[in-house]
Amino acid sequence: MLTRIRNAGMALHPTVSMPYSKMKGSIAEILKREGYVADTKVDGDKMKTLTITLKYQARKPVIVGLKLTSTPGLRRYVNSKEIPQVLGGMGVSILSTSRGLMTGTQARRENVGGELVCYIW
Repeated sequence: MLTRIRNAGMALHPTVSMPYSKMKGSIAEILKREGYVADTKVDGDKMKTLTITLKYQARKPVIVGLKLTSTPGLRRYVNSKEIPQVLGGMGVSILSTSRGLMTGTQARRENVGGELVCYIW
């Protein structure tokens, strides 16, 4: 999902589509809430498709960088005190916690840790 968003942003595509899953939908909602994408939409009944409308400023994508930190081969877990700040607070880290997907600042505020999924700046 993150690679599709990165590639679509570099190619200046207005939207990017992908198969839907609950985790992708949650990440897309976090990106929308944080202001990195313009809109998210789920289409279809049996085979759902997630469509993300990308955001640009002066023909440059708002999402400058994405980094996947936890992979299937090497999961990365952090507790609430070890949650890193991305670019001194200018970016967002996304965590998968026992209370669902949330940003690093939300997880610090609620004092929960979890799997560090990705960084976005």
